[in-house]
Amino acid sequence: MQGDRFIPQRSAMNMDVSHFELTRAHQNENAGVNASPAKEEYKRELAANLFDGNASNKVLTFSRCGATPTRMPKGAFDERSLRVLYTQNRDAGLMPKRYSRHIPQAPERILDAPELLDDYYLNLLDWNSSNVLGVALGDSIYLWNATDGSIQKLMQAHGEETHVTSLSWVQEGSYMAVGTSDNKVQIWDVQKLRQVRCMLGHRARVSSLSWNGPLLSSGGRDSLVLHHDVRVAEHRVGTLRGHTQEVCGLKWSLTGNQLASGGNDNILNIWDDRYTSSAHGMCDQPLFRLDQHQAAVKALAWCPWQRHLLASGGGTADRMIRFWNSNTGSCLNAVDTHSQVCALQWAKHDKELVSSHGYSHNQLILWKYPSMVKVAELTGHTSRVLHMAQSPDGTTVVTAAADETLRFWKILSGGEASKKERAAAKESILNSMSIR
Repeated sequence: MQGDRFIPQRSAMNMDVSHFELTRAHQNENAGVNASPAKEEYKRELAANLFDGNASNKVLTFSRCGATPTRMPKGAFDERSLRVLYTQNRDAGLMPKRYSRHIPQAPERILDAPELLDDYYLNLLDWNSSNVLGVALGDSIYLWNATDGSIQKLMQAHGEETHVTSLSWVQEGSYMAVGTSDNKVQIWDVQKLRQVRCMLGHRARVSSLSWNGPLLSSGGRDSLVLHHDVRVAEHRVGTLRGHTQEVCGLKWSLTGNQLASGGNDNILNIWDDRYTSSAHGMCDQPLFRLDQHQAAVKALAWCPWQRHLLASGGGTADRMIRFWNSNTGSCLNAVDTHSQVCALQWAKHDKELVSSHGYSHNQLILWKYPSMVKVAELTGHTSRVLHMAQSPDGTTVVTAAADETLRFWKILSGGEASKKERAAAKESILNSMSIR
């Protein structure tokens, strides 16, 4: 006879899945409000991939009364266990890697920056390959040597109500380009602390600068981008007319064959280098004219490890970070940051991106690319974080905000070379402390 009783059978149960399903809900309830976004994303991916994606296993499985459990031959359990073990090892590369690097939540150093202008459209901060940080405070530029902590005053603008509106270090060397509110582009020899050139051409303030070898490009409130060859007397070698309002973002690609310009007209233009060789070459048509942003495009950053990948950020009415293939003009991804995007920096050694923000959260965000999971969200500035630069070793970003402070955040890995240097330094310290 067969009855209607159902008896639980251990042979039909997966104890690992059962334990996971029973404890997951309890863990979710106890998760703190400040849980790491990267850790939560890791848990979700782990749950989706655990046990070959079989998340629907029942905690108890019943069979009809009278059913005879299948008897496993001797040694079968060991063989099955080994098979599961090897299968898990084989698929280990498909599992998400846990994010384990420690991200400090506080800045490593804070410096006062009195008279730092609260103007979204300017570019007043840059860090060079010799570890010297340049910052414009009102009508002056100061140099802070990150190696020894020394401070020098480079220059002071002349004229009533004249102030510095942009600055940019040459890629290699000790020269700095300076844009001013009286429409000038100056070149300064930092070692000698003297001006070596003054170049005219703009009809309004010069708010953005970008070097490409000996070629310096400048963007102004007159909506023009001018190319200057700093080696020759007739310095103006090209003009780009692709904007209708102030050019507040300007960046040459690392390969030097494309230029990205962002304007207060909400337009992002990508240009090639065809119009920089002939004297007074003029171009009204960019390679790509991209109008997806809904506010000023100031934040621009070319990816250091993937050619033709450009990141751009929009102002208060937009708040988006967008990723572009500059070879095709297509938008690869878009992320709503819920804050005005002021600056972007790609990590030099990891697939990460740092963004600084203004209204309304005034924070920094470290993103994992391409998932765009928030690795960390850093607060401390009390006003919008207008400018950002990265140290030459790739471990630190410095931010300048309208609260008139500079903050140094050591949140990037610095790559394998930096890790080896830190390990060698630690070993040296331990050796010096040894008892002889």
